[in-house]
Amino acid sequence: MHTASFEGVRDAARQLLGHAVRTPLIESPALNERLGGRVLLKAETLQRAGAFKFRGAWNRISRLTPDELARGVVAYSSGNHAQAVACAARMMGTPAVIVMPADSPGVKVEGVIAFGGEVRMYDRYRESREAIGEEIARTRGSVLVRPFDDPFVIEGQGTTGLEILEQADGLGARIDQLLCGASGGGLIAGVNLTMAALSPDTPVIGVEPQDYNDTQLSLAAGERLTHAPAPGTICDALMTDRPGELTFPINRRLREVVTVSDAEVAEAVRVAFRTLKLVVEPGGAVSLAALLAGKIEARDRTTAVVLSGGNVDPALFSAIIEDRFDPADWRKAA
Repeated sequence: MHTASFEGVRDAARQLLGHAVRTPLIESPALNERLGGRVLLKAETLQRAGAFKFRGAWNRISRLTPDELARGVVAYSSGNHAQAVACAARMMGTPAVIVMPADSPGVKVEGVIAFGGEVRMYDRYRESREAIGEEIARTRGSVLVRPFDDPFVIEGQGTTGLEILEQADGLGARIDQLLCGASGGGLIAGVNLTMAALSPDTPVIGVEPQDYNDTQLSLAAGERLTHAPAPGTICDALMTDRPGELTFPINRRLREVVTVSDAEVAEAVRVAFRTLKLVVEPGGAVSLAALLAGKIEARDRTTAVVLSGGNVDPALFSAIIEDRFDPADWRKAA
């Protein structure tokens, strides 16, 4: 059985060459001045399908046999993995069925459809996306492409960390700490594989929405836990309720995990737009939010930050950047 490894990350980089975007590592003098340190931002918002997820989806789907490609793929996701799988499937000429929660942002559902994916909606509070996806895969004979608990997906996401280190070296920078969002843990697990191999003394710090802190709770307990029932969050990409079975053992090496509120995330989305001129979705802005809110000290340090996605609902984005966003009102509306 294939096990996720740094050698696999290296292989994934070769697999992605010419297919994934080598996204820029951005530095903003204004942000550096505000935080008193050097901040290097990995703009995965500019990746194919608008998020880092394309890396793992392509690394998995591009390895399917002709027979598997003929039978199609199935995925379940709130949006970014959904779009990535639909995009990679179209590039490989295979049909894709995507199981998405009924409350997914419209922009993400539209993205899947635009890539030619077939959408199957479900109620995230009453139905199991895993059960639905597995049933579709059984019925159609399709390959299930899991959002994080797949070694090829983890290794594909790990190329994000590989590029960060290579690009930082090109800037003459030594990274003192790296911040990355944690949900099911695929991205941060891949990054951990890379950092453990190439920069083991550089702490990797996870960031989660404050009510969706399953990784933080699990690390403290030493086992995978589910967070308490939560009221909702604008970070729709980070609403997984428990760390992945494959990702959690890798992510045990995290130095720490911090949490951020929706208000702090909204401020990060505003700063990204006004200062960096980047559109970042809330779930993709949690690491920047942790820095701006002082959850992690940036002064006199070089900090790498992963901006993991940019597929934000237009109405929510407008409310945030025009200072009309109120977390209480949003939760009432939801």
